[in-house]
Amino acid sequence: MDADLTIGRNHSDGRQRRLAPWADPAARPLVRFEGVSKSFAGVRAIESLSLDIFEGEFFALLGPSGCGKTTLLRLVAGFESPDAGRVMLDGQDLAGVPPHRRPVNMMFQNYALFPHLSVAGNVAFGLKQDRLSKQEIAARLHEILALVRLDGLQGRKPHQLSGGQRQRVALARALVKRPRVLLLDEPLAALDKNLRAETQFELMHLRERLGLTFVIVTHDQSEAMTVADRICVMDQGRVVQVAPPAVVYEQPNSRWVAGFVGDVNLIEGRVVSSDGNRLVIESAGVGRIHLAATVDFARPGDTVWVALRPEKLSLMHERPASGEANCASGRVSDIGYLGDRSVCKLALDSGFEMKIALANNARSIERTVVWNDRVWVTWPQAAGVVLTR
Repeated sequence: MDADLTIGRNHSDGRQRRLAPWADPAARPLVRFEGVSKSFAGVRAIESLSLDIFEGEFFALLGPSGCGKTTLLRLVAGFESPDAGRVMLDGQDLAGVPPHRRPVNMMFQNYALFPHLSVAGNVAFGLKQDRLSKQEIAARLHEILALVRLDGLQGRKPHQLSGGQRQRVALARALVKRPRVLLLDEPLAALDKNLRAETQFELMHLRERLGLTFVIVTHDQSEAMTVADRICVMDQGRVVQVAPPAVVYEQPNSRWVAGFVGDVNLIEGRVVSSDGNRLVIESAGVGRIHLAATVDFARPGDTVWVALRPEKLSLMHERPASGEANCASGRVSDIGYLGDRSVCKLALDSGFEMKIALANNARSIERTVVWNDRVWVTWPQAAGVVLTR
């Protein structure tokens, strides 16, 4: 009997996560932005933004510098107030609620550790401010230091720690007060590549174990794709697309998103025919393109763009069989070796340039494609995404 397989992240009890609260019309968001605007010295940072974040989500805010990502975090934390609109937490308007009264905590990019305090002093600082008992502080401190693997380092000062250890201290300090929402502002930016990748998975496991809502600001696309249940792509203070990582990558809603998230070949063309689940587009760059796609927003004669990810393309030295619908010829103009893959730039006969990603599966250092090779590029009919804006 065929099994019903799903891909998801495991909870601590071993079950697969299948529920998507954002897809449930009856679900109430934990954090809600309602028509929020914010300006600084007359420059608009957030523009009439509405957004919902649900309890238990690992939610990523992704976008270029200056798009308003950190401003959103600071509005939730209470360090800024909106000029218009409302920021809601569990149905309560946060207007007028001071930062220390909000059930949220923020981990800053520079960690903001107290240099004169030990690891234990930094982590317990907020608990002492809340006047918890010594017994409660000791119990929470022991629990959180074990959780972030800082056992045995309680007495060290920040200057005696590695970058990764300082990052864990800042994380422990943010978590020890048990906030409803943890706000993470570029928390891994100072870490080296390998440690950063390792810490991304640790953050995911922490979120699952603690059952908290994490909201992370990042400009690193791979980081957002790795950790997030959903990604909000922002530009110039506005939401451009909100969706799970696979949807943002495989089904971008605009040329801007397609070009911002990962590499892409954008091909302009005109719809020749649309028949059920088959679309034919004529392009000056690559010729006629056949797509296996149901598109109800494009009619014959309309101008559209086809987004093709480089890894979905293949190179051949010989002209493909006549039955191959999508192909074009050209010369290899550049090759970049990236270890696990190589990226080739192909100058088509029309002058249009395409980028192709080839997996380096063989251990041999010999390349099957070299500079100035005459080759053919092909792609399946299901590989392209049609965009109208």
